[in-house]
Amino acid sequence: MHTHRIVAALLSAVLLAGCAPSTKVIMGSEQSAVQLRSYQQRAFDTADKTQTLRSVISTLQDLGFVVDKADLDLGTVSATKLSGYQLRMTVTARPRGTNQMLVRANAQYMDKAVEDPKPYQDFFTALEKSMFLTAHQVD
Repeated sequence: MHTHRIVAALLSAVLLAGCAPSTKVIMGSEQSAVQLRSYQQRAFDTADKTQTLRSVISTLQDLGFVVDKADLDLGTVSATKLSGYQLRMTVTARPRGTNQMLVRANAQYMDKAVEDPKPYQDFFTALEKSMFLTAHQVD
């Protein structure tokens, strides 16, 4: 009888574990969260949140986005690009330590998370140039 209980408990544990949804299904992502985050965020050597958000806004506009909402207190900017398709980008900036800002971008195409690294790389390449020019006071 004791053996039957152990077998039943093990069988139940295996069956329940098999029913648990995977992280990929829950998050709706084909890639790991760490891999996705690796190209969704960058750290910048500045403590100026306002200037960082201004650079984010101008970068998004330079890339053809229309800014929908910007909130300095929350450190967020949301923008939409409507050129034959609808791409929405939400960017957040928050302090990282005392002398860095961590900028994270999340893109959605037709309400589906963008996992392709290219749009993020394009955004961060343009943002890095903007941040560099601003830091060196080049107009």
